[in-house]
Amino acid sequence: MLEYDIVVVGGGPAGLAAAISAKQAGVGSVLVLERDRELGGILNQCIHNGFGLHTFQEELTGPEYAARFIERLKEERIAYKLNTMVVEVSKDKIVTAMSRKEGLFEIQAKAIILAMGCRERSRGALNIPGYRPAGIYSAGTAQRLVNMEGYMPGREVVILGSGDIGLIMARRMTLEGAKVKVVAELMPYSGGLKRNIVQCLDDFGIPLKLSHTVVDIAGKERVEGVTLAKVGKDRRPIPGTEEYYPCDTLLLSCGLIPENELSRGMGVEMSPVTFGPLVNECLETNVGGVFACGNVLHVHDLVDFVSEEASVAGKRAAEYVQSGAKHLQSKGQDIPIRAAGGVRYTVPCTVNPDRMDEEHTLRFRVGDVYKGCYISVYLNQERVIHRKRPVMAPGEMEEAILKREQLLAFQGLSQVTVKIETQ
Repeated sequence: MLEYDIVVVGGGPAGLAAAISAKQAGVGSVLVLERDRELGGILNQCIHNGFGLHTFQEELTGPEYAARFIERLKEERIAYKLNTMVVEVSKDKIVTAMSRKEGLFEIQAKAIILAMGCRERSRGALNIPGYRPAGIYSAGTAQRLVNMEGYMPGREVVILGSGDIGLIMARRMTLEGAKVKVVAELMPYSGGLKRNIVQCLDDFGIPLKLSHTVVDIAGKERVEGVTLAKVGKDRRPIPGTEEYYPCDTLLLSCGLIPENELSRGMGVEMSPVTFGPLVNECLETNVGGVFACGNVLHVHDLVDFVSEEASVAGKRAAEYVQSGAKHLQSKGQDIPIRAAGGVRYTVPCTVNPDRMDEEHTLRFRVGDVYKGCYISVYLNQERVIHRKRPVMAPGEMEEAILKREQLLAFQGLSQVTVKIETQ
C-alpha cells in the first residue's frame, strides 16, 4: 500500500492551493488525485477574464490562474496522479482509487483534504414538463463544448437560471454568433454577481426576467421552443402569464451542488443548507484528520476566495500531521456559530479561540436582497461587529473577521451569532 502524509482529493483550484500550502508548511509527502486528464479543474474551460484580482492583483483568465498554481505545484515537487478516480475514503484514511494505468490501488494517508468541487443541478432535479429533446444542456456543459471542444450547442438560446455560469454563457454564446433571447430566473433576484449581470447581459441587451420559470418545452427530436411563465411568491406559475420563445437550445444554470458522495460515505456530517461538510475554524470535519475546502465545502463566488480558504486547510492539515493528530484536538472549547436574521449559513460553524489564528475570516451568504443594512456579530448578547453594507444579495458571499484576542478576552463565551440588522 502507498503511504503519504497528506492526500488531496481533487486537482482544481482548491486542491492545488491546499497541496501547495501543506507542502510549504513542512509536510514530507503530499499527493494530489485528479480524475480529469489535466490539473486545474473547472478553470480550464473558464477562458473569460476576472480571475486573480485578489490573489495576484491582476486580471487573469481561468487557465492562466490555474497555470500559476500548477507551476508552483511542480516547483514544490508535489506528486499528482491524473485520470485517477477516487472511489472510496475510509474513516481510517485509506483512499481507494483506480486508473487505467494502475488499476485499483489503495493509499494510506495521515490526513486527507477533500477538494472535489461541485456539479450543476440537472434537468431531472428541476421537474420541468415536456419531452426530452436534444438541445438541453447545463450551462457548464455548454461552456466546455464551446471553449474546449469547439462545438456550438445551438443558434437560438434561452437560459433558465441567472447563476454566474449562465450569465457568462449568455455573453459567450452571443460572441460566438448565437441569439440569446432571454435569461429567466425563478427568484425575484439574480443568483450571480452584479458585475456579471452588467457585463454579460446589460452590455449585450439581453433581457433578464426575474420571477419567471420554464413551464413547457416544445419539440420531440430537438428543442423547438420554450414557454416561460411568471411565478408568484409561492414560486408557482401564474396562469395567463405564459410567453412562448422559439429556440433550438435551452441552457440550465440552476444552482451548484457540492460533490460530497465520498464525504458522506466516510461519515462526514453535512450541512442541510450548503450540502457541504460541517467544519471548525481549521476546516476540519467531524472525522479527525479530514479537512474540506473550496466548492465541496460551500459554493464560492470568486476563485480567489477558494484559494485563500484552501491554503488554510492545507496549513491546518500539515499541523495535524506534524503534531501526530494532537495539535488540533486537544486545545480549548469549540464555540458554536449561529446564523440568524437573514444569514443562511456560516463557514465555519464552530470556532475555538485557543486554536484559531490571530484573525479568522468567517464567510456566509444572505437569503435575500438587503439594502442599507448592517452585518452584526454578537458574542453571547454583546455586539462586537456592526458594519454597514449598501447592498447584500444571495449571489455574493459576505465575510466578517473574528479576532482571537477578542474571543479569548470574553468571559463565559458560549455562542457567536451572525445576523443582518436594519439599524
